[in-house]
Amino acid sequence: MGLMAKKVGMTQVFDDGGNLVPVTVLRVDPNIVIAQKKKDGDGYSAVVLGVDDMKASRATKPYAGQFSGEIKPKKRLREFRDFEKEVAVGDSLGAELFEGCRYVDVTGVSKGKGFQGVVKRWGFGGGRKTHGSKFHREPGSTGQSTYPGRTFKNVKMPGRMGNEQVTVLSLRVIKVDLDKQLIMVAGAVPGINKGTVIVRTAVKK
Repeated sequence: MGLMAKKVGMTQVFDDGGNLVPVTVLRVDPNIVIAQKKKDGDGYSAVVLGVDDMKASRATKPYAGQFSGEIKPKKRLREFRDFEKEVAVGDSLGAELFEGCRYVDVTGVSKGKGFQGVVKRWGFGGGRKTHGSKFHREPGSTGQSTYPGRTFKNVKMPGRMGNEQVTVLSLRVIKVDLDKQLIMVAGAVPGINKGTVIVRTAVKK
C-alpha cells in the first residue's frame, strides 16, 4: 500500500517507551482514487491516486479526460501497483491507511546542490593545505598517459549534485495522527519542506 504525502518539517515526540525521538512530519492530503488498472485489460493490477486540485481551465482535454464524474483534475498523479486495499474510483484515502503499520519506505527528490567538486560530491580527501602544495581540492589524475589514453566512463568527477530520486528504507512509524492526518516517522526524509513524497509500507520489514 502507498500514498502521496507532503513533508512539513521535523519535531520531536515521546514514543511508547518514554524516549524523546526526532521525527519527520508527513501530512497526508486526501488521495483520490482516479482509476484502476486490471490484469484483464491492462496486463497488471494497479491503483492511480491523485492529490492537489488544479484549475479546470489549466487542464488540457486529453489530461482532463482521465478524471471521471465529479472528480476534479489533480496536479499530481501516481500509480501504485498491487494495491492491497479494496478501493473504488472516487474513494478518498488518508493517513488511516498506515494505522498499525510499524515501518514505511519513503521516496522523494533530494535537495539540489548545484555543480559541486569532488570533495563535496564524492568525499575526496584532497591534498595538503600548506603553502606551495598547489594541490588542495582538485580531482587529480582521471586517465592514463599510455594505452588506452582516455578517461573511462563513471569516473568520479565534478558535476551536478542532488535533485535525484532517493528512497529511504524502513523508517519507523512513531505516531499516526488521524485528526490532523499526520504520519510521524523516525529519521530524515529526502526533499525540501512542502515537497511531495511517496510513502509505502516497508518491503524489508
